[in-house]
Amino acid sequence: MPLALLALAIGAFGIGTTEFVIMGVLPQVAGDFGVSIPTAGWLVTGYALGVVLGAPLLTVLGTKVSRKKMLMFLMGLFVVGNALSAFAPSFGLMLVGRVVASLAHGAFFGIGSVVAADLVAPEKKASAISLMFMGLTVANIVGVPGGTYIGQAIGWRVTFLLVAALGVLGLLGVARLVPETGRPPAARISAEFAAFRNVQVWLAMAMTVLGYGGVFAAITYITPMMTEVAGYTEGAVTWLLVLFGVGMFLGNLLGGKFADRALMPMLFVALGSLSLVLFLFTATAHDRVLAAISLTLIGALGFATVPPLQKWVLDQASAAPTLASAANIGAFNLGNALAAWLGGVVIATGLGYTSPNWVGGLLAASALLLAFLAAFLDRRTRRSRIVAGSADSVTTAAAVPDARQVPAGLGH
Repeated sequence: MPLALLALAIGAFGIGTTEFVIMGVLPQVAGDFGVSIPTAGWLVTGYALGVVLGAPLLTVLGTKVSRKKMLMFLMGLFVVGNALSAFAPSFGLMLVGRVVASLAHGAFFGIGSVVAADLVAPEKKASAISLMFMGLTVANIVGVPGGTYIGQAIGWRVTFLLVAALGVLGLLGVARLVPETGRPPAARISAEFAAFRNVQVWLAMAMTVLGYGGVFAAITYITPMMTEVAGYTEGAVTWLLVLFGVGMFLGNLLGGKFADRALMPMLFVALGSLSLVLFLFTATAHDRVLAAISLTLIGALGFATVPPLQKWVLDQASAAPTLASAANIGAFNLGNALAAWLGGVVIATGLGYTSPNWVGGLLAASALLLAFLAAFLDRRTRRSRIVAGSADSVTTAAAVPDARQVPAGLGH
């Protein structure tokens, strides 16, 4: 695999750390600003909504410059947002900093997915995408638990300063290792929007919203769930997040590997199993061992859907994939925002800290139904093309006279 994938993974590591570390320090942030846990959950929802808005907007603006320059700009924006979060004197400004950092998220992964896929042979595209996303999964093994520990031991502001430093490292990595690609053609914007005429692109984004939203329904409130329900100490949350990250890492690798072989079957298995585990997590969260196992499985099954869904979008929008790719990253975070909000709603109604798990199970089950629909439509489209191709062949053959029936003299 090209060394440039390492640079993309470094940027993904920083972005993954800031996206998920807020869950580990949510009680500390809420306490410092004097807000409730559900209110502090808006730091998750606001970040996710920022990704949804920033992904298409910055991707469209980025069509005027090379992909490498745009990736560097996005990492710079990421650094500014996390520095603002670190020094925010109020909850409102903390939320602003989160949104600023989030604007870089969707476009970085969207453009990065296209760059990663272009660096390898067609049969390796899903694996290349998964290697870029590996930075995000490694962040959940190293960055998020480490940031959580630092936030609990020293202060959450130090955590976000270190995240900003990771952004600087990612910026340098992109500048050093990603090859320069030339400026995209001016007509590319209209072509990018044309990709959304394909219903499969919309189905993929809907699957993304619901499937990964199921993961975030449970994970957003994992700290109070594990401490108040499972009986873990606050310090143990760090190692629980490591388990979640290990699950993400393995799921990402397996998802990329098997998506290159059988994309839709991979989605069926991952989404169906994810829904089941989330429903069971409502009960297993009351037992320490079962809670830890469930958390690992949620990470693995949830992230096993990422490479196949991203590749599905790239395949369906192959003529102009950049905007569709970024929009699908935005869809991941739209699901995160929806799930974080729904989780806060069910907790606020008094249903307990485990109630977001069955919300997540319903979301993942809905994504599975859409996956079946997408597969059905794809098979029908392929059959129609085969039938049309056969009919064209017959028509063409009928239109060409048999040489043996051509009258003498007309063959000269």
